[in-house]
Amino acid sequence: MPLEQVRAYLAQYGYDTKVREFSVSSATVALAACALHTEEARIAKTLSFLIEERPILIVTAGDTKIDNKKYKAFFNTKAKMIPHDKVEYYIGHQIGGVCPFAVKQGVTIYLDKSLRRFKTVFPACGSSNSAIELTPQELEQLSQCAGWIDVSQLLSNQVA
Repeated sequence: MPLEQVRAYLAQYGYDTKVREFSVSSATVALAACALHTEEARIAKTLSFLIEERPILIVTAGDTKIDNKKYKAFFNTKAKMIPHDKVEYYIGHQIGGVCPFAVKQGVTIYLDKSLRRFKTVFPACGSSNSAIELTPQELEQLSQCAGWIDVSQLLSNQVA
């Protein structure tokens, strides 16, 4: 089970006890914010993309979307999300529980600078009813990311 794999992964760093499980779904930004009693912006959503058949994850704030121009400028290719039915195959987690922990070998993880606005954020933990509260620095360490990037923009209904 991916949640158990994520717990085991986080246990290496002493963070397994910080994983929260809910009796309700946290599979979307809105559902996660409701389950956690926090604002949607603080949900660290993990998006799955393919670059020449190589999977990458981008973790970004819940109130943002990928800015296609910034994405193309950084990756030198058009953004191509992994089809829903292929996410588990490429990443190791199902939609609703995709997170930057305990992913399959060869997945490169990036953190979007939009997360740095917050003292803490809430990424999922491998299931559609789990999350963990981390500082951006803890997320950087635990995700073993390739780095911080700027490929997002605020959703049009959000105020900066």
